[in-house]
Amino acid sequence: MTEGAYLYFVRCSDGSLYIGTARSSLELRIAQHNSGAFEGYTASRRPVVLVFSEWFDRVTDAIENERKLKKWSRAKKEAFIRGDVDALRQLSKRKTPHPSRRSPSASSSG
Repeated sequence: MTEGAYLYFVRCSDGSLYIGTARSSLELRIAQHNSGAFEGYTASRRPVVLVFSEWFDRVTDAIENERKLKKWSRAKKEAFIRGDVDALRQLSKRKTPHPSRRSPSASSSG
């Protein structure tokens, strides 16, 4: 049986966001960030504050979601943390037309 894990966001002292997963106690993991127990992104941005967490029954699901969320824009991450579904929908809209929906080029010869 695979163990579960937390997916979490912390807000760093410089206002940036860090996304991670924790397989054990979430409180312990946040304390580790704040003590500088591990070198890494948050070590020079302490203290950190937990702003979102979600439990996943499978650690692989937590890691998969972590990787997906890390690719999101700052605005989408903030909307996700707030639970603002309308903002997420708006921010997720494609900025340019999908290639298959572009109108035919006027310079096409036929």
